[in-house]
Amino acid sequence: MTRPLVLAYYFPDWHQDPQNDTWFGRGWTEWDLVRDARPRFPGHRQPRVPLLGHRDESDPNEAARDIAMASSHGVDGFLVDYYWYDDGPYLSRALDDGLLKAPNIDEVRFALMWANHDLVNIFPSQAPGADHRTLRTGAISRTSFERFAHVALERYFSHDSYLTIDGAPWLSIYQIGSLLEGLGGVAETANALAWFRDLAREHGFPDLHLDAVVWGIGVLPGAIALEQPERLLEQLGFSSATSYVWIHHDDLGAHPFPEGDIERLRNRSFQEYDDYATTLPVPFYPNVTVGWDSSARTRQDAVYEHADYPWYPVFDASPTEFTAGLIAAQSFLNEHRPPNPVVTINAWNEWTEGSSLLPDSRHGYAYLEAVRKVFGRA
Repeated sequence: MTRPLVLAYYFPDWHQDPQNDTWFGRGWTEWDLVRDARPRFPGHRQPRVPLLGHRDESDPNEAARDIAMASSHGVDGFLVDYYWYDDGPYLSRALDDGLLKAPNIDEVRFALMWANHDLVNIFPSQAPGADHRTLRTGAISRTSFERFAHVALERYFSHDSYLTIDGAPWLSIYQIGSLLEGLGGVAETANALAWFRDLAREHGFPDLHLDAVVWGIGVLPGAIALEQPERLLEQLGFSSATSYVWIHHDDLGAHPFPEGDIERLRNRSFQEYDDYATTLPVPFYPNVTVGWDSSARTRQDAVYEHADYPWYPVFDASPTEFTAGLIAAQSFLNEHRPPNPVVTINAWNEWTEGSSLLPDSRHGYAYLEAVRKVFGRA
């Protein structure tokens, strides 16, 4: 089996952003939540302490450290969470000022993972079941979509380090439901994506490689009912499908609380991945999740109870358990043999969701070393 591309999702809220200054106060970043986190039950691993400190990711020197760590440990590139709403980009300095200005950017690939979900104020969430204020809506208009397409093509896809599959730039889309809602339905969305692919060809690319992040077959707005939801990706012209994180693929209410069962979560996710491999009309690429702990995004003096996000069970996977996930992904690819094999990892730096490959004070570089042990270096 060909060695897969190993791509880690990159979450960019570790730098000062003008919109965050307006919402949360000048200089606020999610490092504030990381610093404030406290243990919520006996043995709870909080606060998480980054071994390299609370860094400014928009500094190209810090980005260069991340690139060097990634390339030396078998992580081939980053799927950067990219936020684009009706009023334009958000949290873009991590990519524009950090990664893309790093002197060693040519050592990795990067691609956009359009995080087109509603942005709600869980910084922090005040109480279990709280009604969170919507800061930005993920369903955007055709006009905004076309602005996004032009920026993606002209600013990112043309970069020498941008990830391409058979020459086609890779673009992941996080929520197909939001895309359909904003553009007006299946036919309208198919038309918009076809227009985007034509625009890519005008820019000299053979096509786009559109990758759908799937949460479950048929997870769509209530107004959109399909007889065969598994055919939707084919109707829209997608090239592949992936997963973002394991918690999207199991009933978290079936887990013990506050500590969930990581082995069950892993097994249920790969059972669903096997289903995708046989039912979806496009290749499916598996995800491996480092762990999960969104308690840092909750008010720290509130009782920690199971409720809607971010009041979820904690899945604090050891490096050994993470290695088991990597081996499961390798076995999945060996069995299903999709073209251009890929493994995604959640995540490079999701500190406030407890899922980070980066070294911390408890496990050091063990998660990164597990990637290199299982997949080697490219």
